[in-house]
Amino acid sequence: MKFSIFQLSRIGGREKNEDRMGYSYTRDAGLFVLADGMGGHPDGEVAAQIALQSFSSQFQRHARTRLAVVPDFLSAGVLAAHHEIIRYASARALLDTPRTTVVAAVVQDGVLQWVHCGDSRLYVVREGRLLARTRDHSYVEAQAHAGSAIEALNRNVLFTCLGSIARPMYDLGGPLPLRQGDKVMLCSDGLWDSIDDEAIVASLSALPVAQAVPALVDQALAEAGARSDNVTVLALEWESAQPAVASSGFTQTELMDRDSFASTIQAVDVDPLLDELDEQAIERSIAEINDAIQRSAARR
Repeated sequence: MKFSIFQLSRIGGREKNEDRMGYSYTRDAGLFVLADGMGGHPDGEVAAQIALQSFSSQFQRHARTRLAVVPDFLSAGVLAAHHEIIRYASARALLDTPRTTVVAAVVQDGVLQWVHCGDSRLYVVREGRLLARTRDHSYVEAQAHAGSAIEALNRNVLFTCLGSIARPMYDLGGPLPLRQGDKVMLCSDGLWDSIDDEAIVASLSALPVAQAVPALVDQALAEAGARSDNVTVLALEWESAQPAVASSGFTQTELMDRDSFASTIQAVDVDPLLDELDEQAIERSIAEINDAIQRSAARR
């Protein structure tokens, strides 16, 4: 497994950056994750960080040095991340839960598979054309796919995410065998909301990922101006099916030990109370959150 990778995140016109991204890999498999904490809810950046950490810890636990069934891992990863965010909200007795979108991809045996929840996207570009793109879990995208009018819809309204009271919906993609030179990009909506798919494909096709990513991020920030959202991109170029070598920018690391594990996702102790909560306590807290929301809505 050999690939080049480049990642970049900018705060844009927001007060803080609620996007998170990172990757983990063994000799035989690689995990790539990007999460976009949702504004309008508390601790969006914490929800995004929890999503990354949850995926990474699951990957480290199960990839020895490969995953048994990749779609099962991706599905379990989404639900585990959602559960950990709910645990965080319960531990702090929050009246609203932190929320985030997520897109995660696994490359194993030269095959790409992915999962996404929300509107953070994955693109696959091959030989100058768009080979695959995730479909946002938004009302505007759903109606556009159905051929309905979309002019009056708010494109930012999602019908699912991690951390909401309802069980998250998610879509799996692949398997897609990768070829030499294929580009895979994960990004937050701060990028694609300002740059259309044609421009994204053109940039990824014309430049190495170490040049395409900064160019796309700069373009998105320039197009959006002062109203720019956080812009975060992680992109990789597939090179060959050799022993695992990952390069980030101009840094290269090789894994020779079959039990080795490497990750750019830092473990952060977001709340020491999490380990003390049992399932019943979580369910009680969820019920309390629901009751508080209903009472607040009734008073309006």
